[in-house]
Amino acid sequence: MLDRRIDGVLTDWKEHYASLFGQHPLRLQHKLADTGLFTDDALESILENVDRQDYHVNYMDPETGVRREGEFGNASGKEILQAVKAGNIWINLRAPGHQNPAFDDMLRSIYDDFEKHVPGLKTYKQNMTILISSPNVRVKYHVDVPGQSLWQVRGRKKVFVYPAEPPFLSANGIEKVVINEAHETDIQFKDWFDDYATVYDLEPGEMLHWPLNCPHRVDNYDCMNVSVTTEHWTDALRNKYAVNFANGMLRKMGLKNLDRGTRGLQFYTKLVLAGAVKFSGIQRKDVKPYNVDFAVDPNAPDGVKNITAYQFKK
Repeated sequence: MLDRRIDGVLTDWKEHYASLFGQHPLRLQHKLADTGLFTDDALESILENVDRQDYHVNYMDPETGVRREGEFGNASGKEILQAVKAGNIWINLRAPGHQNPAFDDMLRSIYDDFEKHVPGLKTYKQNMTILISSPNVRVKYHVDVPGQSLWQVRGRKKVFVYPAEPPFLSANGIEKVVINEAHETDIQFKDWFDDYATVYDLEPGEMLHWPLNCPHRVDNYDCMNVSVTTEHWTDALRNKYAVNFANGMLRKMGLKNLDRGTRGLQFYTKLVLAGAVKFSGIQRKDVKPYNVDFAVDPNAPDGVKNITAYQFKK
């Protein structure tokens, strides 16, 4: 198999960044745009052929402020990208390697670089998504479950990163997201949170990495944006996930004041509980579905047209 990995994705790494990785937000330089995988033609090809299970398309209703879930419908890749450029939508391509294996090579290159630079770092279950969003789109306050990085390729955006602790993120809030009782955008946000955010103007060729579960939100500038998100797991991140998962299940049973430690007998008991519930399939029935009620249309206002609503589970 042809190896198309990139040599040295990160271009400005400094030795002391290793001690900050995963502990403090980091802004670094990268060369993902040099691959040619993010041109209009390349993106249109993916949009044209992506499987329904492998994307989300969203729209923020200006009247209600509610995020809506949509579909591509019968639009071509060119029409979808046209709707993004002129509309008010954002697209999350969840598995671009399914359309072009070069993205899988890119993902391996990224984590090869991280593991080369950070002593002892061993990642697994790495994943990549491509985000394509309209000018001036605002992505609401949300939290991601795995280790996360955001790579800016085209356009400019302002990123607000908040501490992964109360009041910005409650234990109950992250637990509900982990056990799929809530979507990542369902966590509570208050305007005054911005006073405590770390704010970055992210330019093409820059990336951000922040500590696990830091809530964040994004405001695009007046230009179409193309970004990449990468996510990963380590043993330490898996242990924190297991605690959140087990605590979420125990909280549903009425238990309170749950310990969040990742050591000792109590932790290992939770690890067994989380594994048993995950593998049993019981938890799948609690997955919150998406209500799909619009289709992308470059000729419609904001690039969306209403359709008969239906429910979709990823």
